[in-house]
This record gives sequence, C-alpha cells and structure tokens, in this order.
Amino acid sequence: MRVRIQRDLVVPMPGGVDLLADLYSPAQGSGAPVILMRSPYGRRGPFGWMYGRGFARRGFQVLIQSCRGGFGSGGRLDPLGDEHDDGLATIAWMRRQPWYPGRFAMFGPSYLGFTQWAVAPYAGPELVAMATQITASQFRDAAYVGGAFALESTLSWTTLTDALSRPFKGPALLTAQRQTRRAVLSGRAPKELDRVSSGHALGFYQDLLSHHADPAAPYWSRRDFSADVADVGAEVTMLGGWYDVFLPWQLQDYLTMRRAGRRPYLTVGPWFHLDVRHGPVAMAEATAWFRAHLLGERSGLRADPVRLYVTGAGEWRGYPDWPVPGARTRTWFLQPGYNLGEGAPPPSEPDGFRYHPAHPTPVLGGPVLLADSRPRDQRRLEARRDVLVYTSRPMRAHTEVIGPVSATVFVRSSTPYTDVVVRVCDVDPAGRSLNVCEGVRRVSDASGGVRRVEVELWPVAHRFRRGHRIRVHVAAGAYPTIARNPGTALPLTGNGPLVPADVEVFHSPEYPSAVHLPTVS
Repeated sequence: MRVRIQRDLVVPMPGGVDLLADLYSPAQGSGAPVILMRSPYGRRGPFGWMYGRGFARRGFQVLIQSCRGGFGSGGRLDPLGDEHDDGLATIAWMRRQPWYPGRFAMFGPSYLGFTQWAVAPYAGPELVAMATQITASQFRDAAYVGGAFALESTLSWTTLTDALSRPFKGPALLTAQRQTRRAVLSGRAPKELDRVSSGHALGFYQDLLSHHADPAAPYWSRRDFSADVADVGAEVTMLGGWYDVFLPWQLQDYLTMRRAGRRPYLTVGPWFHLDVRHGPVAMAEATAWFRAHLLGERSGLRADPVRLYVTGAGEWRGYPDWPVPGARTRTWFLQPGYNLGEGAPPPSEPDGFRYHPAHPTPVLGGPVLLADSRPRDQRRLEARRDVLVYTSRPMRAHTEVIGPVSATVFVRSSTPYTDVVVRVCDVDPAGRSLNVCEGVRRVSDASGGVRRVEVELWPVAHRFRRGHRIRVHVAAGAYPTIARNPGTALPLTGNGPLVPADVEVFHSPEYPSAVHLPTVS
C-alpha cells in the first residue's frame, strides 16, 4: 500500500512553543483512524520507517511528533516534565485537523510509552486504545530502585539525550555507552560523573540526584501518573521484558488496571530494554489491538490476555491473569555452611563480609537501560569475598517459578547506612551460574541491632530444570547498576568520606533469612 507523508506540521503549544510532527497516511485512506506517537528521539529514521510507514500500510494514519527541545521542535527538553501539557495540547490541535476522524490510539516504547500515560487518564473517550512497551506510568522508582540510585541507567540516558541534542550527533547510543562506562570507572563522586561522561553538567541528571527524597514533591508530581492509571478508559495492551529496567512498575500499572475492573493484555518475553527482538512482536500485537478496537476486527486477538515466555523452559505460555493463578510461595532459607533449603535454619552464627565503597562490589548483568541485560555467568562475582553465596541441592524435578519474587534478610552492619542486594541464580550441572533476578534495598538504621530488610526482586517466569540448583547471593553493592553506598548520611550531591561496612547476614530460628519464590505446579 502506498503511503502519503506530510512533513514538519507545526503544532503550537501553550507559551508560544511550536512542536513539529510528520503525518503518515494510506494514499487511499481518507478518514482512517489515527495513531499518535510522541518521541524525544526524532520522528524519522527507524521510527518513521517501522511505525509511520508500517502502520500506514496497515490502514492507519500515524502522527509522529518530536517532543520539545529536539529534532526541530522548539523549547527545551525538560525530561518527563512537559509531556502532560504538551500531549494534551497536541490532542487539542489534532481535533481541529480535517484529517482527524474523531478517534485515535497511541503507541510507543520506553519514553514514548510514558508520553501515553501522561495524557491517557485525561484524553477523554476519543482515546480508544493504547499499546505500550517496556515502559511505565512513572520512572522515579526505576531511578531509585529500592531507594538506591540507578546510576548507570540514569547517567547513560542523560548522556544519550545530550548527545542527541548536538548538531552532529554521530553514533549517539554507542557514544553514550562508551562515555558512561568511562565515567563510572573514573572513581569520581556521583555529582561529578555527568561532567566526565558529557563534558558538562546535565540538568536532568543533577535534578535526579537532588529530588529523590520526597516522592510527593512538585518535581515528581509533574512526572508521575501512576495514581491515575485506574482512570484510563482506553483499551491497553502492554509488552515488557524479563530483563527490562521498567518491568516491576509496568506490572504495577497492569495490576492497577485490573483492580479498577479493566482487562488489559500483557506480554512479557525474554528481552532487555534495547533488545531489537521485541520490535516485531510489539508491531504485530499493536496492529491486532488497533484493528480490534479501532476497526472492529477482533478475530486477530489471542484468547489468553496474558502471554509469558518461561525462561529455562524456552516456552511461551498463555494465562488468564498476572500473577498467574495457582502459584504458591515456596520459601528457601539461607542455611549454615552456605546452603539453601526449604527447612527452617538451625541455630547458627551469622556469615559476614566487608563492603568498601572505595572498591564497590561490582555487578555482572542485570537490568540496565542502555546495555545488553541478558543473564551472564556469575562465577567470577561469586568468587569475591564481599558476596555471600548460598546454594541448594540439585532439584529432583523441574520447578517453575512464575510471579513476583521477594526476600527477607536479617542483617547487622557496622554503619547505619547499608545496601542489601539479593540475587537469585540458576546453576546448571556443569557449575555455570546464571542470574535469574535481583533486587536491592537501601536502609538506614542507627540502632546498631539486627535489621529485618525486605527486598523486592524482579518478577520472573523461569524453570529450574531437574538437576539444576537454586543459588542466592547477598551483597551490599552492585556497581555501577546502583551508586555506591558511602556509608554516611551525606546526599548524593555531596562529596564526603567513604566508610566501609562490616555486614553480618543471619540464618537462625530467630532470624531466618530467606527468598520467597512463587512456584507453579
């Protein structure tokens, strides 16, 4: 099907700023339904080819707009802060256009998904359908996962958007990845790393360092739409990845809609954030979704609302809901002798290690924004003295863990300020240990006693095969995924001493540290 393109349409915003957009239309499709996409990464190139032309060839009009401050649009990009007002102004402008048929949908991954949530509760009944991928209605909790600053993801994204704002962009993604790696290895304080990665201070990065303490502060209220997800009237389909940085909060959005009586669809595959493999799946699922809800062609919708890829089994499964019905929690306790078992631990002395923020415990793999987050062999990490490793006996039968994962860890630290990092791994008969999921909780407690720390790990759908073992790591760092904990109360914007922490991890009847795995028979 031939596609007609109108370039550089001027869309006025309040305050006199103009944003630019391109409209892709079927050559013979006057009055076709509209799909709106709002992007800070440009509106041509891959976006125009894959989505503009792709949806237009399938019978839709597609309006792709550049967010303010980039790719010809006026103003300055204030990340996440203007998408509510600009999005609603764009919808109001769209209503006045002769090609607008009175109903529209929205589409897009990551930041483009956030721009959907920023307007969806307020767009009215004309917004009929949404297709969101690897995204969530708020990004604060991903920037401060478990209260710990997600250093690598935030620094790499702000470095990338800075590179995209320059006249001669070059390979912006590769540049951001390389410069972020150089910065985090420099040993500089967090407040200085943007100058290492980009040569100057990055406003959004500095804002994230400064505004983490109060989720209710005006800074975050302009950037958090999770409270209104229940009010979204559009039909929503979501696509996520088991190794994506936004997955836990994407699933929270799903649960919010379910509690409100809505029936969103959900797909989660073996993907990380930049994984090109989820692009064709997202396109196919969105096309079926939009045909069903904009054109009334419901035959393309699948029967099961929830579709999950079970890692370790290599299988796609259909389910009626998330969390999947019938899962029961099996608790695996840390045991003396660095064992892991389902029986309560006997009386025993704690295990211990020293965490030194000047030489922070590194991380191998795990969810980050602009890198390959697929599982990696953890044996090199497990050989470190600042990582405690607990391993089960070989599994007697295949064991499938599907759902939210959590841990309860009893710790005592020589400093009141400590991170508790928990990781679950799958160890095959040859000894290879692959990370399955992880989580962190930053804690502060001046009492000096034993602390009960609850850690939320990434959700999973994974089969531990017969003969494999379950392994759990406990550490106090995962650098550079999270910023090093200096062992003091100084803010991240400060530049103070680095205080080592002597950490004890308990496993006894009084203090039964454990991981909780939702197991499906």
